Amino acid sequence: MPTRKPTVIVTRRLPDVVETRMRELFATTLNETDAPMSQSDLVEAVKTAEVLVPTVTDRIDKSVIMQAGDQLKLIANFGTGVDNIDVETATNRGITVTNTPGVLTEDTADMTLALILAVSRRVIEGADAIGNEEVWQGWSPTWMLGRRIYGKRLGIIGMGRIGQAVARRAKAFGLQIHYHNRKPVHASIEEELEATYWESLDQMLARMDIISVNCPHTPGTYHLLSARRMQLLKPTAIIVNTARGEVIDENAMARMLEKDELAGVGLDVFEHEPAVNPRLLKNPKAVLMPHMGSATIEGRVDMGEKVIINIKTFVDGHKPPDRVVPAML
Repeated sequence: MPTRKPTVIVTRRLPDVVETRMRELFATTLNETDAPMSQSDLVEAVKTAEVLVPTVTDRIDKSVIMQAGDQLKLIANFGTGVDNIDVETATNRGITVTNTPGVLTEDTADMTLALILAVSRRVIEGADAIGNEEVWQGWSPTWMLGRRIYGKRLGIIGMGRIGQAVARRAKAFGLQIHYHNRKPVHASIEEELEATYWESLDQMLARMDIISVNCPHTPGTYHLLSARRMQLLKPTAIIVNTARGEVIDENAMARMLEKDELAGVGLDVFEHEPAVNPRLLKNPKAVLMPHMGSATIEGRVDMGEKVIINIKTFVDGHKPPDRVVPAML
C-alpha cells in the first residue's frame, strides 16, 4: 500500500523545481501569491500542518508554537539562520527544527566582497553619476576618489563557513586577514589564510580598516557592534554586514556616518528589516542592498533540496541531517 503523504505547508514561493518536487513527495500547500503570512496566518498553519516550511522572515515565536496542534512535528526552515524560530519552545513541545546550513556560503561571501568593493571604490555613487551632466562632465584626477583595498586589514567577526569563504576571497585581493571568533580556527586554516586571531574584539576593531560581520544573530551577539565598540574604529574604517542586522546598533552607526566617524558601510541586512533606517537611506556613504546575499538561482534550489531531504528523512523515521537544538544556539 502507498505510504500516506504528510501535510506540508510552505509559507512563501520557492523555486518551481523545489515546489514541484515537494508536491510529488508530500501533501503540500503552497503560497501562490508569495505574500508574507501574518502571525494569525501562521497560527492557522501550525494548527493543521504536520510539517511547516517557513522562511527567515516568518516569526515562529512562542505565541505561534504554543497554538500548534499535536500533529505538528517538524519545522523545516528554508534558511540557515533560525533566530526567527523559538527553538527551545519547539523542542519542549516535541517539535523538531531543521535549517539549511552550508548552501549559501559562497553566495554570501561573494556579496560580502561586492560590498567591500562598492563601499571602498564608491561604485554606487559613480554609477548614479552617469548621465547626470551636472555631476559628471568627464574624467578628473580628484573626482570620486575612493580607497584602495589592497594591503588593508580586514577584521572578520565570525570565522565559520562564510567567514572563511570571505577570508579566502579577500586574501586573493591582497587584504590582510584578521578575525574574532569564540575560539581560534584550526591551525591549518589559519596557516592557509595567513590569518591573525584576536581573542579581544575591542583590540581587533581598533586596528582594522574593514570590518565584515559574518556571525549569526543570537542573544549573545545582539548589538555586538555597540556604540561603544564602534567608537574604537578608525574614522577611515568601513563596516560590511551580510549576516544579521541585529548584530549592529544601527542608530549608533548612522550617527557615526553623519559625523564622519566612519568612512562608509555596506549593508545587506537591517536591524528592523524590511524597514530601513531613514538616516542610512539618505547617506551617500551607505551602500544598501535588499537582503540579496544568498539570492542566486543555484543557492535557492540547493536550499530547497536541503529542506526536502530534512522532511523526507524525518518522515522516514530517521534523525534529519540538519536538526537544530537549543544547545547549538
